[in-house]
Amino acid sequence: MAALRSTSVLAVFATCIFLAFIVSVDAKDKDVKELQIGVKYKPQKCELKAHKGDKVSVHYKGALTDGTVFDESYGRGQPIEFELGAGRVIKGWDQGILGMCLGEKRKLKIPSKLGYGDNGSPPKIPGGATLVFDTELVGINGKKFTYGSDEL
Repeated sequence: MAALRSTSVLAVFATCIFLAFIVSVDAKDKDVKELQIGVKYKPQKCELKAHKGDKVSVHYKGALTDGTVFDESYGRGQPIEFELGAGRVIKGWDQGILGMCLGEKRKLKIPSKLGYGDNGSPPKIPGGATLVFDTELVGINGKKFTYGSDEL
C-alpha cells in the first residue's frame, strides 16, 4: 500500500513538472526572434502590390502577445498613411507591409528589435515586447481597395 501511495505521489509530481515545462515553453514561444508574417486574406487578383517608396494606407490593430490591445485605427475610422521603407514606422511594419496586395490582410508578429526595442513605448508597450499586428492594406498611392472588386 505504501509503495502504491509513493508511486502515485511520484506520478503527480512528475505531471506537475511536465505541465510547468509546457507552460514555460509556451511563454517563450510568444517572444519571436524574427518577423513572422501570416496572410489572413488575399484578393484573387493582385494587380497592385506595395513597394518601397509607395505611399500606403493601412488599417491595423496592435496588441501585446498577451492580447492587450495598445492601439488600433478601426475605431478612429482613419488608416495610417506613410511612405513604405522610409523609416517613418517601426522596422517590422516596413518589412511586413512590403509586397502586400491592395486589399490583403496580414498578421505580423514583430520581435522587439524590429518594434520598440528594449525601451518600449511607455506606458502601453513595455521594453522588449513582441508585438502582434493585424494589418489591412487599404490604399497604395491614392488607389483604394473596394470590397467586392476582386472576383470571388
